[in-house]
Amino acid sequence: MKIIGLSGNVKRPSRTASLVEAIVSVARDRLGSKGQVIELVDAAPTLFRALRSDQLDAEGRAIIDAVEAADVLVVASPVYRASYTGALKHLFDLVDYRALTGKRVILAATGGTPLHGLMIEHQLRPLFGFFNALTLPTAVYATEADFADYGIANPAVLDRIERAVSELAHILPAADQVTTAGVSSHRPARIAANA
Repeated sequence: MKIIGLSGNVKRPSRTASLVEAIVSVARDRLGSKGQVIELVDAAPTLFRALRSDQLDAEGRAIIDAVEAADVLVVASPVYRASYTGALKHLFDLVDYRALTGKRVILAATGGTPLHGLMIEHQLRPLFGFFNALTLPTAVYATEADFADYGIANPAVLDRIERAVSELAHILPAADQVTTAGVSSHRPARIAANA
Protein backbone atom coordinates (compact mmCIF):
# COMPACT_ATOMS: atom_id res chain seq x y z
CA MET A 1 0.00 0.00 0.00
CA LYS A 2 1.53 3.30 -1.10
CA ILE A 3 0.12 6.66 -0.03
CA ILE A 4 1.12 9.78 -1.94
CA GLY A 5 0.33 13.19 -0.51
CA LEU A 6 0.17 16.13 -2.91
CA SER A 7 0.42 19.62 -1.51
CA GLY A 8 -0.64 22.22 -4.06
CA ASN A 9 1.19 24.96 -2.21
CA VAL A 10 3.48 27.24 -4.20
CA LYS A 11 5.31 28.82 -1.26
CA ARG A 12 7.15 27.76 1.86
CA PRO A 13 6.43 27.52 4.76
CA SER A 14 2.99 26.14 4.00
CA ARG A 15 -0.03 25.31 6.13
CA THR A 16 -1.28 23.15 3.27
CA ALA A 17 1.91 21.07 3.34
CA SER A 18 1.53 20.67 7.12
CA LEU A 19 -2.05 19.47 6.65
CA VAL A 20 -1.01 16.94 4.00
CA GLU A 21 1.85 15.69 6.19
CA ALA A 22 -0.55 15.21 9.10
CA ILE A 23 -3.08 13.25 7.02
CA VAL A 24 -0.40 11.06 5.40
CA SER A 25 1.18 10.42 8.81
CA VAL A 26 -2.10 9.30 10.39
CA ALA A 27 -2.93 7.11 7.38
CA ARG A 28 0.55 5.60 7.32
CA ASP A 29 0.41 4.78 11.03
CA ARG A 30 -3.15 3.42 10.88
CA LEU A 31 -2.65 1.31 7.76
CA GLY A 32 1.01 0.33 8.14
CA SER A 33 1.69 1.81 4.71
CA LYS A 34 4.47 3.66 2.96
CA GLY A 35 3.86 7.36 2.56
CA GLN A 36 5.44 10.18 0.60
CA VAL A 37 4.55 13.86 0.25
CA ILE A 38 5.16 15.80 -2.93
CA GLU A 39 5.10 19.56 -2.49
CA LEU A 40 4.45 21.52 -5.65
CA VAL A 41 6.61 24.35 -4.42
CA ASP A 42 9.44 21.92 -5.30
CA ALA A 43 7.84 19.84 -8.08
CA ALA A 44 6.07 22.53 -10.12
CA PRO A 45 9.20 23.98 -11.76
CA THR A 46 10.04 20.49 -13.03
CA LEU A 47 6.51 19.80 -14.23
CA PHE A 48 6.15 23.18 -15.94
CA ARG A 49 9.02 22.26 -18.26
CA ALA A 50 6.43 20.08 -20.03
CA LEU A 51 3.11 21.19 -21.48
CA ARG A 52 2.09 17.60 -22.33
CA SER A 53 2.95 14.27 -20.74
CA ASP A 54 5.02 13.20 -23.75
CA GLN A 55 7.31 16.19 -23.08
CA LEU A 56 8.18 15.17 -19.50
CA ASP A 57 11.85 14.67 -18.72
CA ALA A 58 12.98 11.83 -16.42
CA GLU A 59 12.52 13.90 -13.25
CA GLY A 60 9.01 15.00 -14.25
CA ARG A 61 8.07 11.50 -15.38
CA ALA A 62 9.11 10.13 -11.96
CA ILE A 63 6.71 12.54 -10.23
CA ILE A 64 3.79 11.63 -12.48
CA ASP A 65 4.61 7.90 -12.25
CA ALA A 66 4.53 8.14 -8.44
CA VAL A 67 1.08 9.75 -8.55
CA GLU A 68 -0.25 7.21 -11.05
CA ALA A 69 1.16 4.24 -9.09
CA ALA A 70 -0.21 5.32 -5.70
CA ASP A 71 -2.89 3.24 -4.03
CA VAL A 72 -4.15 6.24 -2.07
CA LEU A 73 -3.81 9.96 -2.78
CA VAL A 74 -4.09 12.75 -0.24
CA VAL A 75 -4.64 15.90 -2.28
CA ALA A 76 -4.72 19.38 -0.80
CA SER A 77 -4.45 22.93 -2.04
CA PRO A 78 -4.66 26.36 -0.60
CA VAL A 79 -7.79 28.04 -1.90
CA TYR A 80 -6.58 30.37 -4.60
CA ARG A 81 -9.05 32.54 -6.49
CA ALA A 82 -11.95 30.24 -5.54
CA SER A 83 -10.17 27.10 -6.74
CA TYR A 84 -7.07 24.96 -6.33
CA THR A 85 -3.72 26.23 -7.53
CA GLY A 86 -2.73 26.23 -11.18
CA ALA A 87 0.33 24.17 -10.28
CA LEU A 88 -1.93 21.38 -8.98
CA LYS A 89 -4.10 21.60 -12.10
CA HIS A 90 -1.03 21.32 -14.31
CA LEU A 91 0.11 18.20 -12.46
CA PHE A 92 -3.24 16.52 -13.11
CA ASP A 93 -3.17 17.67 -16.74
CA LEU A 94 -0.07 15.45 -17.07
CA VAL A 95 -1.65 12.39 -15.39
CA ASP A 96 -3.12 9.77 -17.74
CA TYR A 97 -6.92 10.01 -17.55
CA ARG A 98 -7.19 6.24 -16.91
CA ALA A 99 -4.50 6.01 -14.24
CA LEU A 100 -6.59 6.99 -11.22
CA THR A 101 -9.62 4.77 -11.83
CA GLY A 102 -10.67 3.28 -8.50
CA LYS A 103 -7.91 5.04 -6.54
CA ARG A 104 -8.95 6.24 -3.09
CA VAL A 105 -8.51 9.98 -2.50
CA ILE A 106 -8.68 12.08 0.64
CA LEU A 107 -9.40 15.71 -0.23
CA ALA A 108 -8.18 18.66 1.83
CA ALA A 109 -7.70 22.41 1.58
CA THR A 110 -6.65 25.46 3.52
CA GLY A 111 -8.10 28.93 3.28
CA GLY A 112 -8.66 32.26 4.95
CA THR A 113 -12.29 31.78 6.04
CA PRO A 114 -14.66 28.85 6.60
CA LEU A 115 -16.55 29.80 3.42
CA HIS A 116 -13.55 28.88 1.28
CA GLY A 117 -14.05 25.24 2.33
CA LEU A 118 -16.71 24.87 -0.35
CA MET A 119 -13.91 24.80 -2.92
CA ILE A 120 -13.33 21.16 -2.04
CA GLU A 121 -16.86 20.19 -3.10
CA HIS A 122 -17.14 22.48 -6.12
CA GLN A 123 -13.63 22.17 -7.56
CA LEU A 124 -11.56 19.26 -6.18
CA ARG A 125 -14.24 16.56 -5.96
CA PRO A 126 -15.38 17.02 -9.60
CA LEU A 127 -11.76 16.80 -10.76
CA PHE A 128 -11.47 13.31 -9.30
CA GLY A 129 -14.91 12.40 -10.60
CA PHE A 130 -13.45 12.95 -14.07
CA PHE A 131 -10.64 10.53 -13.22
CA ASN A 132 -13.12 7.90 -11.90
CA ALA A 133 -11.33 8.00 -8.56
CA LEU A 134 -13.10 7.26 -5.29
CA THR A 135 -13.07 10.35 -3.07
CA LEU A 136 -13.72 9.80 0.61
CA PRO A 137 -16.88 11.44 2.00
CA THR A 138 -15.04 13.38 4.70
CA ALA A 139 -12.84 16.19 3.44
CA VAL A 140 -10.45 18.10 5.69
CA TYR A 141 -10.53 21.88 5.61
CA ALA A 142 -8.52 24.22 7.83
CA THR A 143 -8.30 27.98 8.13
CA GLU A 144 -5.31 30.03 9.20
CA ALA A 145 -6.80 30.17 12.72
CA ASP A 146 -6.52 26.35 12.97
CA PHE A 147 -2.71 26.53 12.90
CA ALA A 148 -0.06 27.71 15.32
CA ASP A 149 3.36 28.24 13.78
CA TYR A 150 2.29 26.16 10.73
CA GLY A 151 1.31 23.18 12.89
CA ILE A 152 -2.31 22.08 13.34
CA ALA A 153 -3.57 23.47 16.64
CA ASN A 154 -7.32 22.89 16.37
CA PRO A 155 -8.50 19.50 17.75
CA ALA A 156 -11.54 19.62 15.42
CA VAL A 157 -9.22 19.48 12.39
CA LEU A 158 -7.36 16.53 13.90
CA ASP A 159 -10.73 14.81 14.48
CA ARG A 160 -11.64 15.28 10.81
CA ILE A 161 -8.31 13.77 9.80
CA GLU A 162 -9.02 10.74 11.99
CA ARG A 163 -12.51 10.45 10.52
CA ALA A 164 -11.26 10.60 6.92
CA VAL A 165 -8.58 7.99 7.61
CA SER A 166 -11.14 5.76 9.35
CA GLU A 167 -13.31 5.94 6.23
CA LEU A 168 -10.29 5.02 4.15
CA ALA A 169 -9.50 2.03 6.37
CA HIS A 170 -13.13 0.94 6.17
CA ILE A 171 -13.31 0.89 2.37
CA LEU A 172 -9.88 -0.47 1.55
CA PRO A 173 -10.70 -4.20 1.56
CA ALA A 174 -13.85 -3.75 -0.54
CA ALA A 175 -12.14 -1.36 -2.95
CA ASP A 176 -9.21 -3.76 -3.40
CA GLN A 177 -11.59 -6.61 -4.26
CA VAL A 178 -13.32 -4.45 -6.88
CA THR A 179 -9.98 -3.43 -8.37
CA THR A 180 -8.75 -7.01 -8.63
CA ALA A 181 -12.04 -7.99 -10.24
CA GLY A 182 -11.12 -5.69 -13.11
CA VAL A 183 -12.91 -2.38 -12.81
CA SER A 184 -11.18 -1.03 -15.89
CA SER A 185 -12.27 -4.01 -17.99
CA HIS A 186 -15.92 -3.02 -17.40
CA ARG A 187 -15.45 0.59 -18.57
CA PRO A 188 -15.30 -0.11 -22.33
CA ALA A 189 -18.44 -2.24 -22.11
CA ARG A 190 -20.33 0.57 -20.39
CA ILE A 191 -19.02 3.09 -22.88
CA ALA A 192 -20.04 0.84 -25.77
CA ALA A 193 -23.48 0.33 -24.23
CA ASN A 194 -23.95 4.08 -23.94
CA ALA A 195 -22.65 4.82 -27.45
